[in-house]
Amino acid sequence: MGERDEPEVIGRRVQRLRTERGLTQRQLAEPTYTPAYVSTLEAGRVRPSDEALKHIARRLGVDFEELATGRSARLVTDLRLRLTEARRVLATGQARDAAHQYARLLAEAEEHGLVEEEATALLGLGECGLETGDLETARRHFERAESCLANTPLTARVPALRGRAVSHYLAGELRYAVYLLESTLDELNRGGLHDPDALLILYASVIGPYMDMGAQARAAQAAEFALALAPQVQDPALVARMHRSVARTLLAEGRLAEADTSLAKAAELYRQLQLRTELANCHWMRGYVYAQNGQLEHAEAELRQAQQMLADRSATLYSSQVAVELADVLHRRGKSAQAAELLHGVLGDLSPERGAVHSAGAHRLLGIIAEDTRDTEAAEEHYVRALSLLERAGAAGDLADLCRLLGDLLRRTGRVEAALDAYRTGLAPRTAPGTTTLGPAPAQPPL
Repeated sequence: MGERDEPEVIGRRVQRLRTERGLTQRQLAEPTYTPAYVSTLEAGRVRPSDEALKHIARRLGVDFEELATGRSARLVTDLRLRLTEARRVLATGQARDAAHQYARLLAEAEEHGLVEEEATALLGLGECGLETGDLETARRHFERAESCLANTPLTARVPALRGRAVSHYLAGELRYAVYLLESTLDELNRGGLHDPDALLILYASVIGPYMDMGAQARAAQAAEFALALAPQVQDPALVARMHRSVARTLLAEGRLAEADTSLAKAAELYRQLQLRTELANCHWMRGYVYAQNGQLEHAEAELRQAQQMLADRSATLYSSQVAVELADVLHRRGKSAQAAELLHGVLGDLSPERGAVHSAGAHRLLGIIAEDTRDTEAAEEHYVRALSLLERAGAAGDLADLCRLLGDLLRRTGRVEAALDAYRTGLAPRTAPGTTTLGPAPAQPPL
């Protein structure tokens, strides 16, 4: 139920509706109230109780909500139904169509002062932005949604906070993304706001940034909490997202069969829900599992399927990220020319602000391919560009590996001092206080 209007506004509304229906104040008041009370109410000199407004609403033949707020309950329900339809359109892979629907619904919610529906539309627009790779716009929508929900409990703001963190993560701002997610987790757990859905959203979302920063232990802990929370969660989409994120941690621990099982569970749930992007991400991660296990033919098939599904949805950023991992598999299968062509084709869709870690991965692989052809100058150029991207993103694990590659190249070409500098650069994040530990962990949920 929305916030009630001021007594003067309600009084004018009652008078207008009564006059339109040809009723006297006595006819409106009887049998429970007096004509004098209705007169005082219409003049705005009394704040009517819910019981009085319900009586008057019945006599006028309108909804209580419409009388108290000026908004028809049918209007609100219809708007919510259309918001649900927009979510279905987004879930079935039509992000641009969904964005147009959400924009119209946002304008309508703003016109009628429906704050909750306005926030829902903004969250939808943010998800559309993540889907299409428009990270700056997505972040602005999530920030506006969070502002709309400023007076609600923290649990209600979690989807907006999570969306904002993911937009920073995809933009290569790993540490800030982790800060947003961890501080929210800490506030929820310390404040006793143990909402399983909210906690699962946050723990599943923080696994990726942890892994990219080289904080495998923290990622493993987040995965364990997510798995423990899963039985309490009713939304299968959340459980599926959790299984996909947990698979990455299981993979890092060498538990390949368990990772594949988690991905299979997520894929089945997403098939049921027709969430094509998330299903594509499951194929993506399954391809990654196969690649790590040396099953390159299976890896290529899974990654190609993921890339095609994402391309069909116009999910440009995610599609480009999959292409980088597909190129790595092609290179390992001896198809280096195909890999290089694929990488050059997607680098335009990646940048320091959009997919920094995968952009660095593309340059790293192009450097390796250049080294294979003894083009050390091109290899060094690609390694240096990758180094700049990873340092900005704070991806400690990838940075160490890249610095090893660059250092080895410099050493082979006789530049020993430069090689030592490269090795030190790779080691520095491992020894910097708080880099991989990220400071104290958030308070733990009561499991």
